[in-house]
Amino acid sequence: MSANKSSSTPSFAERILAWFAQHGRKDLPWQQHKSAYSVWVSEIMLQQTQVTTVIGYYQRFMQRFPDISSLANAAQDEVLHHWTGLGYYARARNLQRAAQQIMRQHAGEFPTDIDAVIALPGIGRSTAAAILSLAGNQGHSILDGNVKRVLARHAAISGWPGDKKMENQLWALADQYTPKVHTGDYNQAMMDMGATLCTRSSPRCHACPVADDCQAYLQNRVAEFPAKKAKKTIPVRSTIMLIPSWQQHVLLFKRPASGIWGGLWGFYQIDQLHQLQTQSEALGFSEFSPHFLLPFRHTFSHFHLDIQPVQLLLAEAPNYNGVQENQQLWYNLKQPAEVGLAVPTIQILSSLNAV
Repeated sequence: MSANKSSSTPSFAERILAWFAQHGRKDLPWQQHKSAYSVWVSEIMLQQTQVTTVIGYYQRFMQRFPDISSLANAAQDEVLHHWTGLGYYARARNLQRAAQQIMRQHAGEFPTDIDAVIALPGIGRSTAAAILSLAGNQGHSILDGNVKRVLARHAAISGWPGDKKMENQLWALADQYTPKVHTGDYNQAMMDMGATLCTRSSPRCHACPVADDCQAYLQNRVAEFPAKKAKKTIPVRSTIMLIPSWQQHVLLFKRPASGIWGGLWGFYQIDQLHQLQTQSEALGFSEFSPHFLLPFRHTFSHFHLDIQPVQLLLAEAPNYNGVQENQQLWYNLKQPAEVGLAVPTIQILSSLNAV
C-alpha cells in the first residue's frame, strides 16, 4: 500500500518527521551527548521497560560505567547490582559480555557495521539498527514493539506481531517507509509515536500525523490492531525460601550463571517443608527456630511462583560447613553489599528490615 494519497500529499516519513520536529522527545538523558555506547545501553534497558522507570537506572549505570571499557572490566556482581530492580537480568549479563567482545574483537570501539553489531550478545536486528541510526544516522529501519503497533494499525495488518509471517510484512513496510536521510530522527519519531500517541490503549488518533490514511482509523478498528497473542494458562509453581539469620545478617548464595535469576544472589530453596531440617543441616545449621514470613506470588512471563519465606533464627553463631565461601554471602541488613538481587529477594530483605 502506498503511503501517499496523492502526489501532493507529504510522504509517510515526511509527516512523521514534521511531527517529530514539533512534538518528539529530545530531552531524555541518552539523547544528550549521544554515542553508540549511550544509545546501546538505553536501548537494552528500554526493552520490556518503560521510559520513566529506565531514566534513573540509566543515569546511575552510566555514572558508574561511562564507557565500554569500564563495563567490560567490572565485576559481574557490580553490573547486576546496578541492574537490580530492572528485571530480565539476561540483558545485563549480555550487555557486559558484548562489551568484553567489543574489547577483544573491535579494539574497544563500538562497531559500525550492522552485521558486526548483530553478532554481539543480546543485540538483534532492530536494536542494532536503532543504535546505528540514532547514534550514527545510518539508514537502517527498525521494528520494535512501538513501531510494530504503528505500522500494523496504519496498514490494518491482521495478526499477532510475534508471528513470523506478520513480522515479515511489518519489516517490508518499515523498509519501505524509512528514509535514507534523517533516519535517526525518523526512527526516534516512530518509537515516540508508539509510546505517546499510538499507544496500546486510548490512542490519541486525533493528534496523529498519519491518521488521514491510517486504515485502522478510517475503518474505526484501531483497537483490533495489532492482535494480542493468544492467551495461555500460566502454570503456578511453589517454593520455600530459607533465610538463615544471625545478628542482622542473612545468608545468601550466588545462583548459577544461567537460568532464572542467573548470577544473582538469593536464598536457598526447597520444595517441601519436610526438607527444611535436612537442607539446614547441610548448610551447617542444626539448631534454629523457624519463623514463617508472609507468603507472596512473583510472576514471570511464563509462570507464577508462589513463595513461602522461612526465616531460620539461628541459636548460635553460624559455621560454614557445606558452604563454599566464594558462593555465599552473609548479607548485612544494615550495611548492604552492592550485589545483584532479584525482586523477590529484595522484597524479603525489605520485610526483614521493617521488623
